[in-house]
Formats: sequence, C-alpha cells, structure tokens
Amino acid sequence: MQLLNQSPARPANPASRRSCWLAGKVSPLILAVVCGALAVAVGGFWYFRPVPPSGAAEPGVRLSDSSRAVLSRLKSPLEIRFYALLGEADHLVALKAFSGRVDELLSAYEREAGGNIKVVRNVSRADADLDAAAADGITAFNLNKGEPCYLGLSVAQDDQKESLARITPEWEQALEADLTRAIMRVSGAQSLASLVAAASQAESSTFEEVKRAIPDLETMPVDEGRQVLREASLKELKVAAIAMQTRIQEAEQRLIDAQKNKSEAGLALAMKEVQQAHAAQAEKLKEIAARLDAQVTALERLKGVAPSSQ
Repeated sequence: MQLLNQSPARPANPASRRSCWLAGKVSPLILAVVCGALAVAVGGFWYFRPVPPSGAAEPGVRLSDSSRAVLSRLKSPLEIRFYALLGEADHLVALKAFSGRVDELLSAYEREAGGNIKVVRNVSRADADLDAAAADGITAFNLNKGEPCYLGLSVAQDDQKESLARITPEWEQALEADLTRAIMRVSGAQSLASLVAAASQAESSTFEEVKRAIPDLETMPVDEGRQVLREASLKELKVAAIAMQTRIQEAEQRLIDAQKNKSEAGLALAMKEVQQAHAAQAEKLKEIAARLDAQVTALERLKGVAPSSQ
C-alpha cells in the first residue's frame, strides 16, 4: 500500500500529458496487434461479418449467403457429428482453440437450418466416442506421440453419409464451403436445375484454371480432382500468409517506433497501417477460399457430378 502512496503526481504540462496519453493509448493497441497476429498464425481469420445494428446482440459466426441458401432448401433433418477427441498435451493447445471455433461454426449451422440440422458433439474420449469416430471414417492422428486423437466431421441423413476425415487450422478458411458441399451431397438439397444454373454463372476463366491445374482431368476421379485443387490453394494460402505477415510485422514496428518518438501523428498513421495490413490479409484469405469454391464447382460440372439423391 505504501507503494501506491508514493506514485508521482499527475504531470501538469502539455508535453507530459501527451506522453502519458501515448503510453496509455499504445499499450492496449500493441496487445491487440499481437493477439491478431497469433490468430492468423493458427488460421483464425474468418470472413468479415456485418456489424449488428446498434443495441443488437452479436449473432456469432455468420454463414455465407450460399450456405444459408443450401440450408433453406433442406427438406428433412440431418445430423452433423463433430469429433473433437483431443488429449492434454501442450502441442494440442492450438488444435483445441481451433476446435472451439469449429463448434461456433456448427452452432451457426444449427441456427440457420431452422431445426433441420442437429449437431452431435463427441468430446469425452470415452471408448464409445472413439469407436464412433472410427466408424464414421474420422482419421486418427498423434499416434506416435501418445493416445490417438480425432478431429473431424461426419454428415449423415438416413443411409447417406459423408465425412471430413480430418480438419486442420491451416484450412479453416475453406471449412464452411467444404461442410456446405457435404450437406448438399448427403441431403440432395442442390437440385439438378440449380446445378445447371450455377454452372451457367461460372466464368470460362474458372474452367480454364481447372483444366490447367488438372491436365488429366478426363481420367482423374472427381474426389482426387478436388484434392488437387485444394492442395494448390493451400500452397497459395501459405505463401500469402507469409507475405502478409511480413507486412503486418513492419506496420507493428512502425507503431512501436511512434510510441518511442512520442509522436501523435506518427501513432495515428501507424495504427491505420496496422489495421489496413490485417484487413488486407483477411481479404486475401477470403479471396483464395472463394476461388477454390468456384473451381470445385467448375470441376464438378465438368465431371458431370449429379446430386447424391440421383
């Protein structure tokens, strides 16, 4: 308590007051910047979401228009089984954080589906959950480091089922598109007419991109083609993330320099640069994910993929 009584008096001159303002202003900003950078490192950037009206509660994760359109066409309930069977090892901390964000995404699907989607969450690591994960085709990992872990999704309706065998933070940006396509194939929510309509809207350049990416398109199975496109986009995603992270780090350094120089103008400019760098990175990741979605749609059209109900 004595230390509190010995704190210096509040500075009276304008220069001192400005220094205190700078110190108080920058510290939380730098903390926010660091947290943002860490979020990017584990693939935590989601699509920009509209700001809710004043006084309205934050709705959480907001699904894309295409996902909501698919959910609106569901005629009967289906089940999404979420397996997040992870251990307590330190190297699994990032995966646990990612699984929490996946859980939020699944809650958004439940909200938007109007009762036609039920999410079953398997997180206990009980023998029954481990057996269920294996039965649903979820891939085990961490086998050489301890107990087997599972992190994946299975979509089921009646006798139709499709699984995302293992989901990872590196592909978080494309998870919604992958899950929505799985729902479409299992439920038959996408009619043949909508397939034709979607194909007619695809630009010819997208078809050419697919043909260049998959030279043996005619003989390659559609599942392998999807994987080729996915891996190519993942490489692009990693390159973009590294490039944008360099820009963010440079902006952060200018923010620190402005704090040291006690420059209000420099601080304002550095703050703007940091915000722009983060926004540009999120937009780039969003662009890559959207391009992949268009390419997969073009691939399925070129391969003549029909709805699963047919």
